[in-house]
Parts: sequence; structure tokens; C-alpha cells
Amino acid sequence: MAKFTREDVIKIIKEENVKFIRLQFTDLLGTIKNVEIPLSQLDKALDNEMMFDGSSIEGFVRIEESDMKLYPDLDTFVVFPWTSEKGKVARFICDIYTPEGEPFEGCPRYNLKRNIKKMEELGFSAFNIGTEPEFFLFKLDEKGEPTLELNDKGGYFDLAPTDLGETTRRDIVLELEEMGFEIEASHHEVAPGQHEIDFKYADALKHADDIQTFKLVVKTIARKHGLHATFMPKPLFGVNGSGMHCNMSLFKDGKNAFYDESGELKLSETAYQFIAGTLKHAINFTAVTNPTVNSYKRLVPGYEAPCYVAWSGKNRSPLIRVPSARGASTRVEVRSVDPAANPYLAMSVLLAAGLDGIKNNLEAPASIDRNIYVMDKAEREKNGVADLPATLYDALEQLKSDDIIVEALGDHLFEHFIEAKEIEWDMFRTQVHPWEREQYMEDF
Repeated sequence: MAKFTREDVIKIIKEENVKFIRLQFTDLLGTIKNVEIPLSQLDKALDNEMMFDGSSIEGFVRIEESDMKLYPDLDTFVVFPWTSEKGKVARFICDIYTPEGEPFEGCPRYNLKRNIKKMEELGFSAFNIGTEPEFFLFKLDEKGEPTLELNDKGGYFDLAPTDLGETTRRDIVLELEEMGFEIEASHHEVAPGQHEIDFKYADALKHADDIQTFKLVVKTIARKHGLHATFMPKPLFGVNGSGMHCNMSLFKDGKNAFYDESGELKLSETAYQFIAGTLKHAINFTAVTNPTVNSYKRLVPGYEAPCYVAWSGKNRSPLIRVPSARGASTRVEVRSVDPAANPYLAMSVLLAAGLDGIKNNLEAPASIDRNIYVMDKAEREKNGVADLPATLYDALEQLKSDDIIVEALGDHLFEHFIEAKEIEWDMFRTQVHPWEREQYMEDF
């Protein structure tokens, strides 16, 4: 059932004194883009007639076929609470369509819808997601540019005065709640300057939308406090990086398909098959869930980030954990995903991997219920524990080999993603880094 009608939107706009509308969408790399229009253009936008130049957006189209249409999703309408009293700004999240009125295959949001439809064809009614996006807060300099100076020296669950980001975090929560978010927890994370705000799970499409809105709010409110918020996976050496653990569950006929009161660990056969599919494709979808050169600085032993392909219901060192909650809250947590991932693409490949396990009745391997970090390579191999890719280059090569994950992205997104990321890797590979000069300038 629709949350808003056209009439609802117009009524709220008048009541809230909205003067500008942002038509928001997400590019291939997960960056939020928008076209801002004055209120006089609202009818045109609601009639799906707003055009933009797709050739200027990463991963969209060539200049010869540049005109694209924005289709606002009315249910994503929200008024930004921090905007001017002289006239507020509201937004819609949009899908991208071709001038002929067909869904654009390079639209990440449409791609997730396409994968959800495949899920529904298998008889499932919902793919619910809950994520835990982490971020760092750095101070800004006198020019408003981010520095490497953290705003606090706090640690996991610390309080003020050690956690100096508490006020910023509280203001972020208040803004999110005003925008309709249900906040479940807010706390300091393990590393100094690192924070986490958890919001309620939702169906995959809404939650991906919520992640994008969350990032926008965090960055906006942090800047009001003279801080720069970054979702970069590993901004600092020697401390924990930022993850975005993904808790997933499938529903069928209104019931959690992962729960079985009589099953081992009270998990259903469907849950084990979903785990098996996720493990089977984990190495190959890592380029999508961990999409930057920097992502692989986080996926190393010693900083609580999972870098080994295994699962457990008891410990946090494997890639997959099954949290203890059961019944309607039964879920599978993939811990490798980082917040640099495009959420629409990440959810697409995670869903496709799990569904492959269900469709092909894959059998999950034995759980690894001890600390994998203390195992040596021989012991890991003996227990069937593979390593995640060590670099973006390795991850891209693995992605190319997996037809299921490639199909989950679709030809357009896959080809443009590979092209963009191979350029990124080559830029990194050919750059001379300060570490190299420190190590080699005097010795050679």
C-alpha cells in the first residue's frame, strides 16, 4: 500500500512551507546525486517529465544517448528539517527511466527491484535488511576542509567527556527521528572518533533508500558541528575500520522463512541454504560489497573485520554470523560489507547469492565456532575456510568469473562497474605512495 498520494504530498508541501524539491538518485558508485527544482516545477516532476543529462553521471550513458527521465517515488517524500525557515527543501528518491518510458538498466535502484522480483517469483514476500553503518568524525580546518584530527579519544560505548562526538551523534539522531527513522541504538564504536547509529530494519528497497538518506543526514549535521563525517572503510592505520554489517531475513506468507522451531539451532532448511549460497559466492561478490581500494585495508586480521569465508552462530570472526534472536527476528548477518558500498548493488548481490543456495538446495558447511584469527593458513584450509580477496584487483577478477553475481548486476551495471573500478585500481597501482619513499629513498 502506498504511503503517500499526490494529494498528500501537495498538502504537506503547503503546510511545511516547502519552496524547493530535490529529485535524488544514486549513481553507479553509490554517490547521491540530485536535481533541485523550484516548487513551480512540481507538477512536471510528479508527471515524470523531468529530464537530466545522464552522460554526466558515473556509469550511466554515453553522450549520444544522454537524456534520461526522473520518476519520483512518492513514498520516499520527506521534508529536510534543517532547511531554511524562509522556505524548506523536500526530496523524492527517483528511479531512472529512458526517454521512451522504460526502466533504465543502469539505475542501481531499479536493479534491486529487478532482483526482488526474482525473489517474489520463488514465493517469498519480503527480503528484510537491517544494517549497522559505522563512520568517523574528523575536525575541519579553518578553510572547512577535513583534517586527520579526530574529535575524541573515546572507545566502544564510552561516554562524554571521553566521547566528544556525543552531542553531534545526538543531533543526528534527532534529525533522523524527525524524518521518520526509528533509531534503535546510538553509541561510540571501538576506534577513537568512530561512531554507529542503528536504525530499524525494513524491506530491502526501503532500507537501501534509508542508508542513502542516513549518510546525507550524518554528513550534513556533522558539518554543522565543524566536523567531517566519512564512511571511508579504513581512514586510519592501526585502528578498526568502518563496516556495515548486513542482517538479512526472507519472509514467506507473513512468517520468517529462516526460523524453524524444530530445526538445528532453530534454523530452517531455507536458512541453511541461504547461508550456503552466500558462502559460495562471497569471494565473488566482495568487489561489490567492498568496492574501493581502501576497503581491503579493513579486511585484514586483527581489527575485528571478517576476512575469512565461514559461518557461525557463536563467534564474530567468520564472514557470516547468526545472531541469537529467533522467531520473527531470525536473521543471517554478513559482516564483511562496508559503508562505501552502493547499497542497492550490495543488496542485489547478497540476495542473488542467497537465492542461488535456495534454488539449488545447497548444503551449508559445518559452522566454525572458534576464533578463526588464531588459526594458521594450514588449519584454515583443513577446516575449509577460504580467504576473501586481498585487493580490489583480486576481487574484480573473482567477480568476472561468477555468472550468478554478474547477472544480479545486469550487463550494463556490470560492464560499467568493472570499467570504473579497473581505472581506480590502475590509478592506485601506478601512484607512488609516501610509504614507498620512506622505505626505499635512502636504501636504494
